[in-house]
Amino acid sequence: MSRENGTELVSIGYGGMVSASRLIAVVGPDSAPVKRLISEARERSMLIDATFGRKTAAVLVMDSDHVILSGLPLEKLAPRFGVDPVVWEDEP
Repeated sequence: MSRENGTELVSIGYGGMVSASRLIAVVGPDSAPVKRLISEARERSMLIDATFGRKTAAVLVMDSDHVILSGLPLEKLAPRFGVDPVVWEDEP
């Protein structure tokens, strides 16, 4: 993590960084609603592909309405934002 002008920048992998204070959510890329979110962001030119050629493992939603694709999974990104990732499983 680094600070520039009071803004905490967090690595999202492969040299990409985002402002932690602008992050709204980090979600997995596989559900239909998230795929729709990615498609709509692409149509509005608000999609940033920060996977650097790797498979999309996480989707970051920013307060600026930008959607950022990351090649790092949620489990690796969460601690970088100071969050302990908790996996919830559906009960049978």
